Amino acid sequence: MKRSLLKAISWRIVGTIDTLFISFIITQNVTIALKISFAEVISKIFLYVLHERLWLFSKWATHQESKTEFRKRSLAKAVSWRLLGTLDTSIISYLFTDKLKWAASIGGIEVLSKFILFYLHERLWNKIK
Repeated sequence: MKRSLLKAISWRIVGTIDTLFISFIITQNVTIALKISFAEVISKIFLYVLHERLWLFSKWATHQESKTEFRKRSLAKAVSWRLLGTLDTSIISYLFTDKLKWAASIGGIEVLSKFILFYLHERLWNKIK
């Protein structure tokens, strides 16, 4: 549980900075970008810990001796997390902007940026015992 929580915190720092940057680019409004980013701090930590705990039930694509993940497992986790995260981001963005186009744009850009960042985050944590 401790490892999952530390991973959630480190990912949330990276994710919040990314969301803040993307939200500002789309809305051109610092206040809205901050509101979107910080609303995600709560929702995403909860969702990330839940996601991580669910993946712990599966031993698919892991080295049983060392308890590390194969790259394909990290990739699958990145895809499943990104789907959940994009839905969350889009909903929160819509709640703060009331503009479906902005919410879809923020969520759409994050699909790529956060997918790459999450994969790199997983690979880094895979090196930490």
